[in-house]
Amino acid sequence: QVQLVESGGGLVQAGGSLRLSCAASGRTFSSYTMGWFRQAPGKEREFVAHITGSGGSTLYADSVKGRFTISRDNAKNTVYLQMNSLKPEDTAVYYCAGTSTYYYLPPRFVREYDYWGQGTQVTVSS
Repeated sequence: QVQLVESGGGLVQAGGSLRLSCAASGRTFSSYTMGWFRQAPGKEREFVAHITGSGGSTLYADSVKGRFTISRDNAKNTVYLQMNSLKPEDTAVYYCAGTSTYYYLPPRFVREYDYWGQGTQVTVSS
């Protein structure tokens, strides 16, 4: 069982930056593929980014590519999401998620992740 706790959300002006953190419990963090998702009011939860257990491979949604960077520090059991050039449409609750299941293709669907944090609010003002 893995517990995930996000932090780092807040209110920022358009064009600004935020870094989200997700701290994980457990001793096998490096064996978990981690992802970030977001959910805006009235919309479905959507994939943002993914990183493999070693950190050697990442994948981004087209909407954030070039602006967001996912990374992890396995010694600290933490995954990060650096968000730059933020836009009002990035406003959402951001969730980190983890899975130990191997997928041939990088997991980018909600159903492919087993563990979820409680979410952190990101609000981008125009």
